[in-house]
Amino acid sequence: MPDSNAAGSERPRIELIADEEHPGGTMLVMDSVRQSYVDIDDPTYLDFEYIQFFASVLASWRDGQLAVTHVGGGALTMPRYLAVTRPGSPQIVLEPDAELTEVVRSRLPLPRHHRIRVRPLSGRAGIAQLADHSADLIILDAYADGRVPADLTTLEFFAEVRRVLREDGMLLANLVDEPDLRYLRRVVAGLRGVFSDVTLVSSNDVLKGRRFGNLVLAATLSTPLDLDALRTEIVRQPFPAGVRDHAQLATSGRGAKPFTDSESAESPEPNRAGWRIR
Repeated sequence: MPDSNAAGSERPRIELIADEEHPGGTMLVMDSVRQSYVDIDDPTYLDFEYIQFFASVLASWRDGQLAVTHVGGGALTMPRYLAVTRPGSPQIVLEPDAELTEVVRSRLPLPRHHRIRVRPLSGRAGIAQLADHSADLIILDAYADGRVPADLTTLEFFAEVRRVLREDGMLLANLVDEPDLRYLRRVVAGLRGVFSDVTLVSSNDVLKGRRFGNLVLAATLSTPLDLDALRTEIVRQPFPAGVRDHAQLATSGRGAKPFTDSESAESPEPNRAGWRIR
């Protein structure tokens, strides 16, 4: 389940549950919904499927330090991972839930020598405050009660993301959708209107419309991803997954209308039976 980026009208119940089967592992749960998983002893251990897709995309991209902005904080899983795998990378995390951040940082300490700064701002407000061409990578992993906020998938928001990204930068986004993938097609239509190349990664059963689930989109401004390298990384994952390239997404999304600030929507309501822990 994705990280949270927006506080609801009622204070969600925050739990940090130790993983008895994996020493060092902790699950962040909010109102009984899985939000994030962290291994503070080994931040490179990634439990959630979509987080492993993030890592696969990054492994097939480019080496070295990255200036990163995260839209959505949760237990800071990806910031921890990047602090270890891309040491010295400056990272900004936009997480409006200050109480959540305080709980996470006090009970799940960040790695030594990290360069992670958490700002108590929503994704839209936080991105608007960033300088032009100040980020190599923006990671969108923001949820409120299991749904992606409507204002984070519009043409106007993607234009702001483009403004902040450097010319060789990338947006990585974690979304969810129902088997018909109608929501995904509208988001992809918006991305294709702003970015030069868009790639989709997900488990095969989600791609084939068998269940509700996570979908990872990688959008670049100039250089497309190395799809051969990405597919090699995906094959190494412990579960069957697939890649859809820009041309395939253009074909499957033909006729889809992008979301705009005047006509937007949250991601579909998740299947609570499958997403809650009890």
